[in-house]
Amino acid sequence: MQEPDGLMSIGVFARRVGLAPSALRFYDDCGLLAPARVDAATGYRHYAPEQEERAVLVRRLRDAGMPLPDASVVLDGSAEEARAVLRRHAERTRESARAAQEVIGELLGALPGGGDASCARLGGPELARAVRQVAAAVARGADLGRFPVLGCVLLELDGHEVRLAATDRYRLAVRTLRAFSSTGGPRHALVPSEELNEAVSWLLPRPEIGLELDGRRVLLHDGSQQRALSVRDEVFPSYRMLLDALPPVRHRIITAREPLAALLRAPSASASGEAVEAVCVQADSEGRLAVGDTELPAVCTGPAVRAHFDPRVLLPALEASVGPDVLLEISAADQPVVVRSADQGSFTTLVMPVHHRKEDRES
Repeated sequence: MQEPDGLMSIGVFARRVGLAPSALRFYDDCGLLAPARVDAATGYRHYAPEQEERAVLVRRLRDAGMPLPDASVVLDGSAEEARAVLRRHAERTRESARAAQEVIGELLGALPGGGDASCARLGGPELARAVRQVAAAVARGADLGRFPVLGCVLLELDGHEVRLAATDRYRLAVRTLRAFSSTGGPRHALVPSEELNEAVSWLLPRPEIGLELDGRRVLLHDGSQQRALSVRDEVFPSYRMLLDALPPVRHRIITAREPLAALLRAPSASASGEAVEAVCVQADSEGRLAVGDTELPAVCTGPAVRAHFDPRVLLPALEASVGPDVLLEISAADQPVVVRSADQGSFTTLVMPVHHRKEDRES
């Protein structure tokens, strides 16, 4: 019941907005939801009907796990500030839920009986193409001997997304596929790249296959036949942290993929007759692209930039892409460069530039 002046006691107001009286006292102490009046003699708090909307919003924000400082921005900040806070909190919540699901999935798999497997249904040819794209970035030679994990491809199942990732420390390739359907929680597995490459011919003629992970093996099946892949018990580099830490893109270059690849396959010789170990890629503010001494048609945005690449690293990234055009996203000449198929954003490669002469580095 309302009092004669239209205010409500803390108990009545608490019931109306779905908060406990103790929570209302706490929010008053925090400055988030002050009562309309406090009795000077008794200290009792009284609330006005027009405060209900704010109280309900406080309750919803807290139910969503939002910290008090962020909640106060949503309540009292500008619309732009509120949107930024809500988006950041949503991203944190998604990441926290994903991490929790991954840990729970691993713990369930470690219990006696192994827990339930996670399974995704997707196209065999699509998975085969993804394997070919990503496996091109695994380590070989001396690096593989020192870091065996770099000879593996990381498979991740997370809802309806299937991700493949591989790196040799100089390149990182990530391909995301959309599954037709999926069951089970998030799972991941490290599979030797040679086993995945051998499975490509098995995958290609099968329109739909099942991809099953249970923590101990990876199973490919089409209802009548199946193929098991071994799993390595090692820790793959945290590629998500690398992607999240990339600086903002300052330069974008779109050019035809094959002409650029052709220049990298046949690098020019230096004045001494020795093969060039690094090729210079530069774009100016007028939209012109030069690779070595050759100018290529391109669409360039951003200020002028110059970077050097090892052709043996950049070329496989171009060859693994699809479509006629390639997109280079550059933040700085000494930062990883994102190489994407211009018409397929689900495949991303990071390529490290190489240091050349000091005067060639971007100031």
